[in-house]
Amino acid sequence: MINSFHFLRSVGCFDAVAAAANIPLGRLTLIYAENGRGKTTLAAILRSLATGNAIPIVERRRLAAQHPPHVVINCAGGPPPAMFQNGAWNRTLPNMVIFDDVFVDQNIYSGLVVGSDHRQKLHELILGAQGVALNQQLQRLVAQIETHNGTLRVRAAAIPVTELGGLSVDAFCALPANANIEREIQTIERNLAASREQEPIRNTPAFDLLTLPAFDFATIERVLQASLSDLDAAAAARVQSHLATAGTGAEEWIAEGMRRQAERPAPETTVCIFCAQDLAGSPVIGHYRAYFSEAYRGLKQSVDDVLATLDRVHYGNAAVTFERTVRVLGERRQFWSRFCELPQLEIDTATIVHDWHAARDGLLLILAAKQAAPLDPIVIPAEVRAVIEAYEAHRTALTATNQQLQQANQTIAAGAFLNQ
Repeated sequence: MINSFHFLRSVGCFDAVAAAANIPLGRLTLIYAENGRGKTTLAAILRSLATGNAIPIVERRRLAAQHPPHVVINCAGGPPPAMFQNGAWNRTLPNMVIFDDVFVDQNIYSGLVVGSDHRQKLHELILGAQGVALNQQLQRLVAQIETHNGTLRVRAAAIPVTELGGLSVDAFCALPANANIEREIQTIERNLAASREQEPIRNTPAFDLLTLPAFDFATIERVLQASLSDLDAAAAARVQSHLATAGTGAEEWIAEGMRRQAERPAPETTVCIFCAQDLAGSPVIGHYRAYFSEAYRGLKQSVDDVLATLDRVHYGNAAVTFERTVRVLGERRQFWSRFCELPQLEIDTATIVHDWHAARDGLLLILAAKQAAPLDPIVIPAEVRAVIEAYEAHRTALTATNQQLQQANQTIAAGAFLNQ
């Protein structure tokens, strides 16, 4: 029961009213006044007290009021009195019902139009407990339908109008799925990119093929196994020992002397061209003739030639050039892949260069040993053969890569993506 309005401040037309605290309210109290005197404000205050909702009071705060709304009501449930301060009640009176225009608007009728929500709430009012239960079930179903319809609206709005192509949302959603849609989109995007970059396309070269020089393994092995039947190692060693005592360049000038000696007419061929002494009793002249023969010079020259060829074909910067070529291929592939389908380039340059250098360096060491002892047959070690075989496997793999690059070059040369 409401006993009195103890204090009203900054609510509606009530600025600071304390005189009502002396007006007791009975079980039946009639409040009457002209329009705009605060009757609706009192009903709003009582509804806020019943529900604990601060909005009916807060939304009626007086314009330009210096203080926030403050209400004190003596009512059942106290002391203390019910007090609204700082936007909240200290307690409520939940067993109170307010029948005013808000109640009518929420439950029966408002204005000149009777909406479906009014009719539904009117049913709640007149059909009893069973009708109210059925109506509550109906409201749940209606809420589900509204939620579903709202979801449909959100999803329909998510489809850009430009993509509908003049179709309704239902017709658009009924379109059959395209299993190749990703590929077709990718093709269209590539064609669009090509149409925007015609000049770079015309000026960018196609792919250069990859090359790795081969090792002339057969020739190298033949030279390493070569020897001379009429010049044994002991004789060669004796000549080399004698040459070592003759000073710098001894081999060259003795070889020149042997050549001149051989060109002399008989019987001078048995007389030394340098000292005019008889050579018949010389302990080394026979060895000299074998050592400086055409066959022996040819053997040493073949070793020198193989070394020179190996150094020229597999020179130190050859691997750097190969790595640079692979890097350029990757850059060109990145450019051309925007306009056409291209194979992946999976080339392990680090492994290739490692095996390349290992094979080259191994053969250089072996040939250097053959150069030092031309008459000794040398067998290529198994570990050197293994790295050469690994290197040849890389060359075979590059053959397949070059075939893919040639196909890519044909696609680029066809220019199907130009002038789209």
